[in-house]
Amino acid sequence: MKKTIINRRRFLGMTAASAGAAFFPEGIKAAGVNSSVQNTLQNQTEIPVRTLGRTGLKMPILSMGVMRADNPSVLRAAYNSGIIHFDTANGYQNGKNEEMVGNFFADKPRDAYIIATKVKFDYPLADNFEEKFMDDLDTSLKRLKMDYVDIFYIHAIADTDTIKDARVIAALNKVKESGKAKFIGISTHANKPEQLDAVVEMKIYDVVLMSYNFKLNNLAEVNAAIARAAEAGIGLVAMKTMAGGVEGADGKKKINAQACLKWAWQNKHITTAIPGFTNYDELDECLAAVQSPEPNEDENKYLASLREKEMLYCQQCGECSRQCPERLPIPDMMRAYMYTYGYKYAQLSKETLAELKLPENMCSSCQNECTVSCPSGFNVGKKIAAIKPVMNIPDVFLT
Repeated sequence: MKKTIINRRRFLGMTAASAGAAFFPEGIKAAGVNSSVQNTLQNQTEIPVRTLGRTGLKMPILSMGVMRADNPSVLRAAYNSGIIHFDTANGYQNGKNEEMVGNFFADKPRDAYIIATKVKFDYPLADNFEEKFMDDLDTSLKRLKMDYVDIFYIHAIADTDTIKDARVIAALNKVKESGKAKFIGISTHANKPEQLDAVVEMKIYDVVLMSYNFKLNNLAEVNAAIARAAEAGIGLVAMKTMAGGVEGADGKKKINAQACLKWAWQNKHITTAIPGFTNYDELDECLAAVQSPEPNEDENKYLASLREKEMLYCQQCGECSRQCPERLPIPDMMRAYMYTYGYKYAQLSKETLAELKLPENMCSSCQNECTVSCPSGFNVGKKIAAIKPVMNIPDVFLT
C-alpha cells in the first residue's frame, strides 16, 4: 500500500466525528527508525485516534510511558512511528527521565507532541505544601526545557480527600492560571470508582491516568465509574495494562502485550494507553497491536485463562494494610515488588520504596510471621522479605 507522510501539526489539528472514528488516511511512513520497527510500520495502514475528553486533544490509542526508558533512540523510534503523547514524572529516574525527554524534544515544534508529567506529595499536606509543589513543577519544566506541559497530574493518589482538599484545588488553579499546564489531572492505582466520582464532582480536573487491565476484581464498578467520568468530559488514559508484565507469580514468562493492550482499547472511553516499553522489540509488539486493535478469539481465551491465576498485579484494595499491625503501605510495597520481579527494573522499585519512608525495623512486631491474608492470594510476608533488600542496594548495582 502506498504510504504518505503525515505532518504532525496537521495531525494535531485533525477532528474526529466521534471518539475512535478518526484515522491517519493511508498510514504513516517513518524515517530513521530501527529496522525491526520499520518492518512493522511497512504493514501498518491505520492508527486509531480518540479525543481526550473535553480537552479536545487528539491522540493515537498508543502512547509511551517513558518511566523506565533510558535510551533516547527508543524515544525517537516511538516518535517517528507516529506516537505523539509521552508520559513522564518528576521522580522518575531521579529526574533523569524528564531530562531525556526534554533533550529529545528541544528542537521539535512544541505543537508536534503532547507531554504529561506528574508531581507527588505527602498527605496530610505539609505547611509548605504549595511552595514545594510549585517548585517541583518548575523543576520539571526546567528539565523538560518547556514553558508548559500539556497535562499535569498530581501523582499516585489513593483517596478522595486529596482530590477534594481546598489547598490542593487552590494550587492546581494557580498552575492553570500561570499557564504552566494546559490541563490538570490525577494518576491513581487504587479506589478508582470513588476517585473518578470525586474528580467529576470537583470540576477542576480534566484527565485521569489510571491502572486499567483485565485482572481488575471490581471491573464492573470501574467501568461504570469510567462511563460517568467520560459523560462529564473527563479524559481517560490507561496505565498498567500489562498487569505486571508477566504471566505468573514467578515472573519468568512475559505476558502477551498485544492481548493486554487490545483488551484495554475495547473500552471506547479509554483514549490511549501508555505502555512502558524500553526497547525496539517491545515497541514493535505495541505497534503490531495497533494494526489490529480488536482482540481476537485466541487472545480473549488467553486472557481468560489468566483471570484467576496469581500474577504480580496488586489490586490495591487496601485490605492488607487494614490487617497489618504496623499499618504498612503494603499495596505500594507490592507495586515495588512488581517493578523488580515483573518489570525487571529494581531502580524504580527502590525509588518507590524510598518515597514510602518505611521504618527501618518494619515487620519486627510480627517476628517474621506475617498474618496478612491477601484476597488475591499474595504471600505478603514472602514478598516483603524479597523486596526489603532492594532498599539497601547501591544504585550503581541496580537496573
